[in-house]
Amino acid sequence: MPVAAHLHRLGASSIPGRFLLQIPGQVSNFVLATTKKGKTRIWKDSLTIPVYVALLSAFVLVVHIIATRRAVQRLWKRLRHQPILESDEDPAPRAPPPREATYTAEIQERVKKHGGAVTFGFKLARLLGCIVFLSLSIYTTVLDEESRTGANLLGKKRKKKHPKDPTKFTQKELQDLAICLTSLYAVLLSLVTVGNKRRWSKTAARHLNILLLTFVGVYIYRDIFPLATFDRSPIDIGQGWLLYAKLSVLAIVAVVIPLAIPRQYTPVDPKEPMETPNPEQTASLFSLLTYSFLDPVVLLANRVPHMSTDMLPPLADYDYAKNLRANSFPHLDAFMNPNKRHLFFRLMRVFRTEYIVLSLMIAIQVVAGFASPLGVKNLLHYIETGGEKATIKPWFWVLWLFLGPTISSIAYQWYIFIATRTLVRAECIITQLVFEHSLRIRVKAEAASQEGDGATGSDVSTINSAAEGSDGNGSGSVSEDETLHSQGITESTLTAQASSSQDQRAETRSTKSTSSKKSESKAGDDKPGSSSASNLVGKINNLVTTDLGNIVDSRDFLYMVLYIPLQITLCMVFLYIILGWSSFVGLGVMILLFPLPGYVAKLVQDVQVIRLKKTDARVETVSETMNVIRMLKLFGWERKMNERIAEKRDDELLYIWRRQILDLINGSLNFLIPIATMVASYSTFTVIMERQLSASIVFSSMTVFDMLRDQLHIVFFVVNQSITGKVSLDRVDDFLKNTELLDRYTFKKDEQISLSSTPAEFESKIGFNAASFTWSNDSDGSLTPSKRKFVLRVEDKLVFAPNKTNLIVGPTGSGKTSLLMALLGEMHYIPLSPDSWFNLPRSEGIAYAAQESWVQNETIRENILFGNPYDEERYKKVIHQCGLTRDLSLFEAGDQTEVGEKGLTLSGGQKARITLARAVYSSAKILLLDDVLAALDVHTAKWIVDKCLSGDLVKDRTVILVTHNVALAKPVAGFVVSMGSDGRILSQGSISEVNLDKKLAKEMKVDEELLKKADDTVDESTDEVNKPADGKLIIAEEVEEGHVSWSALRMYFSGMGGNHPILFFFTFVMGIGLCEAALAIQTWFLGYWASQYSVNPPHEVPILHYLSLYGLLLLTAVTIYTAAYVVYILGAIRASRTLHKNLIEAVLGTTLRWLDTTPISRVITRCTQDIRAIDGPISNGLWYLSEMTMSMVVKFGAVVILTPIFLIPGVLVAVLGGICGQIYIKAQLSVKREMSNAKAPVLGHFGAAIAGLTSLRAYGAQEAFIDESMNRINRYTRASRSFYNLNRWVCIRIDAMGGLFASGLAAYLLYYRTHGASNTGFSLNMAVGFSGMILWWIRVLNDFEVQGNSLERVEKYINIEQEPKPTKDGIPPAYWPSSGALNVEGLSARYSSEGPKVLQDITFDVKAGERIGIVGRTGSGKSSLTLSLLRCIFTEGKVLYDNLDTNSLNLEALRSNITIIPQIPELLSGTLRQNLDPFDQYDDASLNDALRSAGLFSLQQDVEEGRITLDSSISTGGSNLSVGQRQILALARAIIRGSKLLILDEATSAIDHETDSIIQTSLRHELGADVTVITVAHRLQTIMDNDKIMVLDAGRIVEFDKPSELLKNPKGKLRALVDESGDKEHLFSMANFEL
Repeated sequence: MPVAAHLHRLGASSIPGRFLLQIPGQVSNFVLATTKKGKTRIWKDSLTIPVYVALLSAFVLVVHIIATRRAVQRLWKRLRHQPILESDEDPAPRAPPPREATYTAEIQERVKKHGGAVTFGFKLARLLGCIVFLSLSIYTTVLDEESRTGANLLGKKRKKKHPKDPTKFTQKELQDLAICLTSLYAVLLSLVTVGNKRRWSKTAARHLNILLLTFVGVYIYRDIFPLATFDRSPIDIGQGWLLYAKLSVLAIVAVVIPLAIPRQYTPVDPKEPMETPNPEQTASLFSLLTYSFLDPVVLLANRVPHMSTDMLPPLADYDYAKNLRANSFPHLDAFMNPNKRHLFFRLMRVFRTEYIVLSLMIAIQVVAGFASPLGVKNLLHYIETGGEKATIKPWFWVLWLFLGPTISSIAYQWYIFIATRTLVRAECIITQLVFEHSLRIRVKAEAASQEGDGATGSDVSTINSAAEGSDGNGSGSVSEDETLHSQGITESTLTAQASSSQDQRAETRSTKSTSSKKSESKAGDDKPGSSSASNLVGKINNLVTTDLGNIVDSRDFLYMVLYIPLQITLCMVFLYIILGWSSFVGLGVMILLFPLPGYVAKLVQDVQVIRLKKTDARVETVSETMNVIRMLKLFGWERKMNERIAEKRDDELLYIWRRQILDLINGSLNFLIPIATMVASYSTFTVIMERQLSASIVFSSMTVFDMLRDQLHIVFFVVNQSITGKVSLDRVDDFLKNTELLDRYTFKKDEQISLSSTPAEFESKIGFNAASFTWSNDSDGSLTPSKRKFVLRVEDKLVFAPNKTNLIVGPTGSGKTSLLMALLGEMHYIPLSPDSWFNLPRSEGIAYAAQESWVQNETIRENILFGNPYDEERYKKVIHQCGLTRDLSLFEAGDQTEVGEKGLTLSGGQKARITLARAVYSSAKILLLDDVLAALDVHTAKWIVDKCLSGDLVKDRTVILVTHNVALAKPVAGFVVSMGSDGRILSQGSISEVNLDKKLAKEMKVDEELLKKADDTVDESTDEVNKPADGKLIIAEEVEEGHVSWSALRMYFSGMGGNHPILFFFTFVMGIGLCEAALAIQTWFLGYWASQYSVNPPHEVPILHYLSLYGLLLLTAVTIYTAAYVVYILGAIRASRTLHKNLIEAVLGTTLRWLDTTPISRVITRCTQDIRAIDGPISNGLWYLSEMTMSMVVKFGAVVILTPIFLIPGVLVAVLGGICGQIYIKAQLSVKREMSNAKAPVLGHFGAAIAGLTSLRAYGAQEAFIDESMNRINRYTRASRSFYNLNRWVCIRIDAMGGLFASGLAAYLLYYRTHGASNTGFSLNMAVGFSGMILWWIRVLNDFEVQGNSLERVEKYINIEQEPKPTKDGIPPAYWPSSGALNVEGLSARYSSEGPKVLQDITFDVKAGERIGIVGRTGSGKSSLTLSLLRCIFTEGKVLYDNLDTNSLNLEALRSNITIIPQIPELLSGTLRQNLDPFDQYDDASLNDALRSAGLFSLQQDVEEGRITLDSSISTGGSNLSVGQRQILALARAIIRGSKLLILDEATSAIDHETDSIIQTSLRHELGADVTVITVAHRLQTIMDNDKIMVLDAGRIVEFDKPSELLKNPKGKLRALVDESGDKEHLFSMANFEL
């Protein structure tokens, strides 16, 4: 039978000479089988397509094989003029490996190479399947040949017309033969997959899969799709069972096996394969698409109370920080690649593959998104017309309703899978990039310039706005993970000097204020080439918190450039097909109304800019308060500070309210614009075009209008995020390109610099010749710490003595530290002559001890070892020589004690000695010690000089020691450099040759010390250093288990409800319910309107009546919504205000012990990060959750009313969704908490490294820190990858459930029709809405729970231990205190309620106006005594101050009438005036008098420019002042208060002797006669003329009397101290004692 006739019999239309296989929509098919003049052109048959694919595959394979030959690669490199590497040469022939002993072992080896038994089994099954398919193809060919030749198998003669030329094949024979050969090619490819090398096995598998999928596609088109039509039949139906056999085999080999076969693990670095790869790396395609490789994690999380990081899947090796760094740094690191391209293009180069995949997923998602409207249209059309003229069976559309959204969901989830993987990698790469770049930059500690707009805060504070971009009306959010990511930085234990600056503030604002031109120009203020006054530490921390968050949040910019244009185009095409040109009227309305949201967005932006300024102002105040909280407590300033913070908080909340109202307006517009578009389109369609609405038109176009509405949300959301991200990316780019690097890292363009090579004879020497140094390479000189231009000049040759101790001496501020910094290469070098040079040989190692001791948050031992191997003998020797033996014996855990953040468990002297011990323990040949003796008492300092600097560990090492105390260090001085106050070298030489500065010369006379001491009492304790205890001081970050506690939620709800909680919640819930009901009725009403056209003649349908009713419904919904939202916002702001107030009060009212065990950064995080979460994500999350819950109840109710039978499947889907969600949330909360806690160590290590940058570089420890940083990043990456993947796990499952529900309802309504098309459409609309919302509801609930973490943490801090609260009885009389009399009886004290006593039954009396000195060894209880007088620690016994028992007084009354200057002076950022008088209580004259009394003016009498005045800027913590200057200012602050009792706690330890004596003179004469002064001092001359001296030892008073009386006892403790002192006679005369 001719083919055409055969096809005609099968139902195709036969046209003479030509036929066309038809499919719905008259879309042409691939295939044209044509008969011309009786010949069949079989090569155009669809069945031949696999043959073409096979030929193409074979061609590509041959090219591939040729291209991979080494000879070809070498030729290609020659043509491109590239160097030929050794690896390109042919390898030497290797001897074949010895054969395995047995055949079984060989097979096992092969199976292992192919990925294990399961993978190999699948490959064998595929080979078998291909052989079966080949057999079936051959059998089909044989049958075809038999039927063609008449099936004469027995040799009987039959009359049959034979072909004229039996040697020629017919077209059909050729086709059959080609298909057999193609099947044979498939068998060969599958043989290669099981037999060959791994590389070719993978290539062959790809070709095989493409070929087999082509076969499947062709058979579906020919034989399966026709079953879904009314007028088609399968083309190959004549093959009978053979067809079904082929289809079954193809389904298995082309679909099931490729989806189910586990992928083979390929290590990134073959030398370092993972022991157990991440399941993601070996999961099958099906497992990847459904994320079922996470099932074990999810199930485990539901079995254990809390899942730790160790239980998570191991980190895949392609996510190791090391590998990411190796792949990306050659493109990103400005130092490795000086290319000037913007960072954005470099990042795109690194992530190009990911972004190509993302683009593809977006395209699939957009196209698949139209499946629902298309399905609904065709299904309703079928119901409306009763199936007339339908070509496709309705069950196809029901299936379509399920498959379309499923494909869209898979594409969307894969998009987010890749996007979040990219996000985590980008976080890792950028953090590491900024960290490594920071190790090269020059550190300049400078105050904020006064043009700024407020005081400064903490770097931690800037995190607070990490994700402001997404806390508005985020209903149109692009990727649901944004909101989750943006609060990812929940716990930042930044240990840097918690500081930032005004410029940094401005930059943070600019980051947030998106497109505002003002803000962008602000961000660009820091131009290269000018000394930026930003605090570098704060700025760098800001880059890896706020800016990094903004950058990764803007990763979805593809939505802006690809998704939105594509979606809008397809929406308009679809609407045009359905509604004709009326759709353009709708588009016109949308375009006309489009400026409205734009205008509101601009208002939002303006408000957001101000709101961020207000937030910054509040956060700065909070951060500053927390950083100096000990000072505030000692001064009794808590209440005043609380009032100041509350005022800032109210300002901030006002703008949050305005922002929320604008969000409401924006949301209403985004809701009304698509409605207006719909109304315009439907009106035009019915009134002007006079066409009839129908259910199929209404409900399908409504879905598309909804899609258009989402575009509006997305466009604002993504544009906002992208601009924010761009500003942040610009800042990181600017940092990488324009930050001032150390001279050794800059390209030496300046010719002068090239002249600076060290002469050969000085290459091993340390020194300078004709060199000058500044703190910056600016052309205008450099700004110094105190804003004066400072230049260090070494005009002659200065060479330090090798293998000896070299002293650098000079008055305060003369540049002693700068000289060390210059040697270390930290300052900018400017040659003064052609033979200029400076040198510090680094080959044998350098150790450095900074003046401000730098310790890491590790144990004492780890701080001393600093990465060096532990050598017990050397270690014990170092501990002994640095005088640490007794200190360690006082710690419960010995050297395993954690030093805490910034070393808060250690005294200043202990930190200094640990820093010194680190330098001495190291194997470095050169030790640079910056004033390590300043923080030590005379005894300890003398011990250090005698035992350490003169000891065997320092012998034959070159030591350069900066010191004030020339006399003390004189015995070890082999060479001395004396500096003048102008940064020049006064003289150099041996101690006898050197001319000292006038001040120093006086000091030296005063401070001559005896070279030999009678006995060394520092080393009283010889206890074993190590004690068994864990030494943990910092309480581990609390990890909550399970869901958010009800108590935390109740705290929030009661805050929202205020005084009328029932009324509040009733109004709010009823409002949402009524609004959702109105929206559902509106949808039903549209369908009802459409159904009227099928009941009544078109001209009788009252269009205007229906339009006005529809408008009224909308208006009602919007009005109710607005009212409910306003009520809700008022409640949310009320809660925000209450919680913040309670939190600040709790922290300000807590005990010092609690502050000691809690890192300040953690407290700051509560007040910034967690409060930000309460202000934004938590209040928004609760609103969305309530809104969605009501919406789902209404939608489900509507479905059940119309089709009651669907109550059961609906409840089932809801229950399954709920169970799925609960399982997921259980896992998600654990992982989220682990992720938050893994982020903190990354930032903590980062901050600590930046804070100790100079020390770190001096030791050359950069590589060790880089490795540690990568380890911490790996831990964070491991948790965050699991976190984001878990989201995919639940999404894909709930999407599938929702799709099943909707298509199940569609099938029921179709085959058990009980309603018209309108109600059917309404039911479907509600069902699709309900099923789509299940996922979002669970996500929003989960997000709310995750954010609820913040509520729990805030609640914990609100309920911390508190000091006694003020009472009416505790208010003292107005006249009190009238004198400074102090009576102490049986005073004992301890730091914690269970801790050991640090003071033991102390009793003493002090008369008003007496001056008392307190002396004692380190750790004897001097500081504890001062704290107990202020009731800062737990005390027993009685303290009477001016005859009132201090235990009966309110703490504020007590502390505001005693003034203490603690060991470490704390200053606020801002002007000097704000530091002395933070609450504006005094005039300038009083402040200047206090400064004079404190000795500031005497210190500055020789300084001409850059004097410190009341308007001088102070940076946070006072980092731009020397320690001595800070102590002078702290003293001035104390004098202003004019208390009757003044306590100086080691306040003069870092001031040179002349300034010290001026201060002491001031204290004697400036204070009133009734002011009692208690001085804790290391220098005996400070207190020898006091009225009485108290000697403490181990918490007890051992001596207390007039100094002259105490000195009479030759065996007394004070007498021993004086005898050891250098100037015994002078001290005796001060005490009026004569021998």
